[in-house]
Amino acid sequence: MSAQEIIRSIEAEQLKSNLPDIYVGDTVKVGVKIKEGEKYRVQPYEGVVIAKRNGGINETITVRKVFQGVGVERVFLLHSPRIDSIKVLRRGKVRRAKLYYLRDRVGKATRIKQRFDRPL
Repeated sequence: MSAQEIIRSIEAEQLKSNLPDIYVGDTVKVGVKIKEGEKYRVQPYEGVVIAKRNGGINETITVRKVFQGVGVERVFLLHSPRIDSIKVLRRGKVRRAKLYYLRDRVGKATRIKQRFDRPL
């Protein structure tokens, strides 16, 4: 076995199989495991997926939400053990692969039309 095949086999063991289909423009709720002292708790983070990149074990999504008038973006590794759950709340209808233009928009201009042809 070559080194590349060994790496692929190790990565294949770490991949999560229960992930939903996530598209750019979707509104998702990500459950993030947070350690406080000795205890773990799950903190939900809800927002719009503005970017999705890579594949395999390094697949990431960038989720944006506005909290108290300030835009907050977080990048999540989908196959990370810190991600407890991902739930798609709403499908968005967009015509771009990256929604970075939402950073410059304020208020109702940041809304995305809902898409009904894809199941949740």
